[in-house]
Amino acid sequence: MKKLSARRRHPLAALVVLLFALAVTGGLYAAFAPADKAQADDTAQSLAIKEGKKLFAVGCASCHGTGGQGTSDGPSLVGVGAAAVDFQVGTGRMPAQQPGAQVPRKKNIYSQAEIDQLAAYVASLGAGPSVPAKTDYSKDGADIGKGGELFRTNCAQCHNFTGKGGALTNGKFAPSLDGVDPKHIYEAMETGPQNMPSFGDGTLSKANKKDIVAYLGEVNGDKTASPGGMDLGGLGPVSEGLFGYIFGLGALVAVAIWVAARTAKAKKS
Repeated sequence: MKKLSARRRHPLAALVVLLFALAVTGGLYAAFAPADKAQADDTAQSLAIKEGKKLFAVGCASCHGTGGQGTSDGPSLVGVGAAAVDFQVGTGRMPAQQPGAQVPRKKNIYSQAEIDQLAAYVASLGAGPSVPAKTDYSKDGADIGKGGELFRTNCAQCHNFTGKGGALTNGKFAPSLDGVDPKHIYEAMETGPQNMPSFGDGTLSKANKKDIVAYLGEVNGDKTASPGGMDLGGLGPVSEGLFGYIFGLGALVAVAIWVAARTAKAKKS
């Protein structure tokens, strides 16, 4: 009898070997591959919250409470959202220099990375408006004319129709919007800082807020022309006209008095 040179393999043997190899490869990849992107994002967010809590304890807790619950010196921050922190700290209003009718804008003392960490911690205390993306407040696709209409309807009563600001009651004021970062203007509409009402998406849509930001950038831009010369804070097209009206009318009154005096003196003589 002839000896068989090799045993005949089962038809499914190759398939079993392939599946075993795939299982081993998948297990090795799962063991040594980098963390999933979502897991990495969660880790980064947790770290930001942890660092933000440290910054909050040093610069904010004395007025707003150790857990952001608020005190007699500062309101609760639960639910104000990351956008409120980015606006208040990014414009230097917070930490406040001293109590008063209104906290003014001043030089910022935190880096943007630190502001992001503070915002992450405050956002973890309760849901609120998030920091807008750059596309939310860029001029791309914005309707400047519509923005002007919306601004004059909703904002001009306090800020002046070109955003130059104005006085309010009890020592409060509507600040000038000239030179303010577009992101901060958008965040102010979202969060309603201090005396300003908030304009959520139910009142002004994201597109509406984008239009308003674009309008302010257009009327207060470096290349914005003022045909009448000095614009007198947006109150009128020609400040020279107001000067001429006041002093010209005053001069006419003075001349009229002089003429009347001379006439009366002539009659007496």
